[in-house]
Parts: sequence; C-alpha cells; structure tokens
Amino acid sequence: MKQAVVTGGTRGIGLAVCKLLVRHDYLVTALYSAGGGLSEAKKELPEVNFVQADVSDEQAVKAVFDTIPRLDLLVNNAGVALYAQVQDTTEAEYRRVMDVNAGGVFFCTKYAVKKMLGEGGAIVNISSVWGQTGGSCESVYSASKGAVDSFTKALAKELAPSGITVNCVSPGVIGTEMNAHLSEEEAAALTEEIPLGRFGTAEEVARAVLFLAEATYITGQILCVNGGFAI
Repeated sequence: MKQAVVTGGTRGIGLAVCKLLVRHDYLVTALYSAGGGLSEAKKELPEVNFVQADVSDEQAVKAVFDTIPRLDLLVNNAGVALYAQVQDTTEAEYRRVMDVNAGGVFFCTKYAVKKMLGEGGAIVNISSVWGQTGGSCESVYSASKGAVDSFTKALAKELAPSGITVNCVSPGVIGTEMNAHLSEEEAAALTEEIPLGRFGTAEEVARAVLFLAEATYITGQILCVNGGFAI
C-alpha cells in the first residue's frame, strides 16, 4: 500500500485529497495545525492518521516524518490566506503567511525527500492562480504562492535524477472556507470572470492532485484548475 502525507488535511482541498487517496488505497497521514474540522474529518476518515503539527515549525515537521518509515507521496496543501492592502499589512501577518505557505512547503519537502531518496516518489504542491497573476489586496499571499511555483520548478530539476517527480496544482476560485470572506456581490463578480461560470470544488482539485501523483513522466509542471479564470 502506498503511503502519503497530506498537510492541511482536515478541511477543504486537503480533506478532499485525503478522501480520494483513501479510495485509491493510499495509507494517509494528514497534518493539521488547529482543531477546526478535525472531529468531522475523523468520523469521515477513520483510517487516516491525523497528526497535529505546524508546518512552519521545522522541529514539529521533523518529528512527524521521523515516525514514517517510508513515503510515496507528499501533498503540500497547508496554507493561510491574507486579504489586506500592503500598507496595512503587519510584519507578523507577512511572516505568518510566508512561513506557512512557503516555509511549510520547504520543511515538509526537506524531510519527505529524505524518505524518498533511493526509492522514488511524488511531491504535489498546492499553489494558487494568484501565484501566477497576482491578486489585488492579496500581495503577500500572491508572493507566497509565487514562491511555491518557483520552488516546484527548481526542485523538479534537482530531484528528477532520483526518480522523484515534483509538480504543482494551481487552483482558481474554489468553494472552500478560504473564500468564505467574499460577499455575495464579490462572489457574483468573480463568477462572471470565470469562463465556466462557477466556482470550482475541492474534489475537482483533488482529482488533479491524484493525476499528478501517479503521472510518472510529468514533472516541473503547474496544472491550473481554474475554470478558465486565467489562461
């Protein structure tokens, strides 16, 4: 049975990824930083090993991976959003977004690779359309996701000789808690900009993750799941 680690695995895209991986016979360890959604996730997925760990804390990440004997797949999904104008953004907010969204990907990848060397494996990072186009009033969040995109491409070159693929799924506007701050007017305006005429679902993103996880001759790619929002 293949073994996978999914960060941010108790809700939204991460939970959808866990569900799909379980249906495809993966043994899943799901990381989470706070308790939101945990009880429901455990009820839905009793076979998943849920572990609390802040991905921006290197020692916490190392402790988790030390308990995993082998690893076939890492899905770097954990992330935090920040909707604010740059002049109003505090240093603490900036550091938290960068530490989780970019730093967390780095730390989890660092210790996952140690498990994959000599065996091969797959890493799938979750970015955002804003990492490619930039989002007004989301400059710091956009920067953190742009870092994930660049990290994906560089690491794919670095790890290809070891038989490890590294790819990225870049969601557009997805109907998850991260977009819960949108008013009805804002949601309607965004929908008008999406050629397919609707928000995406977490399950649709999860299917893209599984595709890249099992695509043995694809690496260094950013797969956009955005309904045509950015082409």
